[in-house]
Amino acid sequence: MSTAISTLQREQDDIIRAEATGPLIVQGGPGTGKTVVALHRVAYLLFAHPKMADQAVLVLGPSPRFLQYIAQVLPALGETAVVSATCDTLLPEIRVGRDESRLLAEIKGRALWQPALENYVTSLLPRPRELKLRWEGEFYVITAETVAQALASAVQGRPYHRARTAFAEQLHHILAEAVVEQREALMNEMEEGFEDILARVDKGMQHDHHFDRRSTGSDVDGMLSEEEIESLRYRIAENATIARFIEAWWPTLDAETLLCDLLADRTLLARFAPQLSMEEITAVSVEPALWASSDIPLLDALADLLGEVEAPQPQGEFVADHARRQRDWVYGHVVIDEAQELSEMQWQMVLRRCPSRSITAVGDIDQAEAAHQHTSWAQAVQAVFGDRWAAAELTICYRTPREVMDLTEPVLKKAGSHNTPPRAVRSSGIAPWVLTITPAELAGAAAQAVRQLQQRWHGGTVGVIAPADRIAELLAVLSDVPVLTATQSKGLEWDATLLIDPQGIAAEPRGWNGLYVALTRCTQELGQLVLT
Repeated sequence: MSTAISTLQREQDDIIRAEATGPLIVQGGPGTGKTVVALHRVAYLLFAHPKMADQAVLVLGPSPRFLQYIAQVLPALGETAVVSATCDTLLPEIRVGRDESRLLAEIKGRALWQPALENYVTSLLPRPRELKLRWEGEFYVITAETVAQALASAVQGRPYHRARTAFAEQLHHILAEAVVEQREALMNEMEEGFEDILARVDKGMQHDHHFDRRSTGSDVDGMLSEEEIESLRYRIAENATIARFIEAWWPTLDAETLLCDLLADRTLLARFAPQLSMEEITAVSVEPALWASSDIPLLDALADLLGEVEAPQPQGEFVADHARRQRDWVYGHVVIDEAQELSEMQWQMVLRRCPSRSITAVGDIDQAEAAHQHTSWAQAVQAVFGDRWAAAELTICYRTPREVMDLTEPVLKKAGSHNTPPRAVRSSGIAPWVLTITPAELAGAAAQAVRQLQQRWHGGTVGVIAPADRIAELLAVLSDVPVLTATQSKGLEWDATLLIDPQGIAAEPRGWNGLYVALTRCTQELGQLVLT
């Protein structure tokens, strides 16, 4: 990091110091220093905007390995008001326990789920009806019209549980008023027929030595004072029977249970997500035993729509610790690395945590591996930001030599890219080489090629990248070098890379994007074994 600080270039520094008033999407190809820029932007913003530390900054990364890296880097920069997480770890107490097909991940990542879940939760709100409440042995009827007015006032954009709290407060007042009105009406009826009796009782009480002249008017004429009415409201609010009534009519809900119910019910899915085809509904409608990564944004959306059930907040915590434990914490800024991997529903997770839209996202849309089909940043963020976002670009590649970057343009075109590859600023002087072999020769040829690379780069690093279905075969003969898929190699670099079966990588989902990643991992030499 200290080396990176001293070598920051103008375009990198401009991004680090950019205004933080709205979403800034930074496109940067391989080796352009995206992560360095993102982390220095965190440090700069906390320095330039000290109040941002009061809300903390959220740094979202693609993997636990990334989180370990920034845990080492950010303290070295002197920043402690930072929460680091992946999208999978943003929900306290919820953990990903299973993998899911790319088809399901793509379906669940679509923006259509946000309005679908909003309508789903709205359907669970109680409907106005006449309520009959018992208080101190008497029944009081709250009309359906009064209940409807209280409901409308309580909901008003509030989450489900907070709306219930607001409704309960109104109901306590309504019931207290009904009690007072009924008591006053009864006393008025009594006074009409027994005025003389009440007068004699009054006179007798005045001569009673137990009579306290400080007593309120209600002790004499049945009228409650303001203090007594307030005490009545308090007793109603604290009454367990009233609380149980409200809970039964407007029950506490749980995001996990609701999502299970929705995903397991094709009728509900067709009702609230009509944009899904019947084939997609069938694919989705399985009650999960464990949560997948694509379920986390749906759970987050439901948790937000439900709102927190009231609970005391701990005191004396550091802001980052408090923010990390609190799902609905609002951050001063969010920085995202490898942002091209976020689905539309994951972008919604980001927006909920930073409604001010003070967001910096860095990534390479051409290295996207996720199941969504976005090939441009406009497609990726349209559902959340519309056109209200700014773009910046890192155009200089400091890692991959010019000889290798020259190979990437046709690969990018096949990936559907709209971008120009970054310009390499250095040459290694080593031309990429290709060896054509048969599948039967793969194990021996790979072992020999690795040995030769290790000899040429003695003291350096060598990595092997191959299609997923070749990994097991290669691990059996290559025990002293990393053997990874294109996806696993993202963010890594070696002096020399041996790329095996590039056509096999291209045939995988998002394969041309994966091949672009694989080609750009070396700092010096690239070799390829092509199968015939």
